[in-house]
Amino acid sequence: MPIDPDKALGASTPADRVSWTARDVLLYHLSLGAGADAATGPELPYTYERGLRVLPTFAMVAGRGPSAGEQTAPPMDLPGLDLNPRGMLHAGQSLTVHRPLPASGTADITTTVTGLRDKGKAALVTLEQSAADPDGVPLWSATMDIWARGEGGFGGDPGTEETWQPPGRAPDHVIDARTTPGQALLYRLNGDLNPLHVDPESAAAAGFERPLLHGLASYGVVAKSLADGVLGGDTDALTGLSVRFAGPLLPGETLRTAVWREGGTLTLETTCPERDGAPVLSHGTAAVRS
Repeated sequence: MPIDPDKALGASTPADRVSWTARDVLLYHLSLGAGADAATGPELPYTYERGLRVLPTFAMVAGRGPSAGEQTAPPMDLPGLDLNPRGMLHAGQSLTVHRPLPASGTADITTTVTGLRDKGKAALVTLEQSAADPDGVPLWSATMDIWARGEGGFGGDPGTEETWQPPGRAPDHVIDARTTPGQALLYRLNGDLNPLHVDPESAAAAGFERPLLHGLASYGVVAKSLADGVLGGDTDALTGLSVRFAGPLLPGETLRTAVWREGGTLTLETTCPERDGAPVLSHGTAAVRS
């Protein structure tokens, strides 16, 4: 049985120590489109090590970029959870940063299985990640939802579907971020070498017309859009971002993000205008420091 809920639920990985430098952060920002114009003015804090600001979503790739050398992320070796990687889709992501991320640093990361839902033909697996510096001071917490095709039928609770609607008024901001045709080739250097994002044959085998942009790349682009378009370039003011991945994006297409602000909370949804407003990210909320 691929999933044994009695063994899997609550299981944790050993702490994984990772480190990063400013070069990893610079690559991450460039892979999100920073510096598309001349690297002056508002783009300098993303593209120049002097005064470098760090987008909080860098936490999703910390320790996996150039500083990792040829190392790959350790396998998700968890008791009771034996999933086929080819059937796994990233369904949702949330992140809370407990303090601004340093441009270079070290973190100990632990991953725990906190949710299992039996969807019949698939399973929805929830993983929670906690990261702290070597002194034990928390850096970030993250939750990842994985849709595992073919892994249902283990007898678990299917859970309930959350309905979501954007606020019933015009958005306070609408921000367009155009991706580039080669953006997935650059983003994968942050550590996600899944061939779905580079190899046309792998993309076709998965039912797509061409390689897709990484979901976490869209997630990072939207975070940058919020920092630039709502928060005046203050990356430290963005302290959390939660989304569901609602549809694919092809490199070269546009991420159009509608934002509604209520105090310290942003509600958002991201669509693709080139495909008649097809959803890309939904159920979006962001926490901002007032």
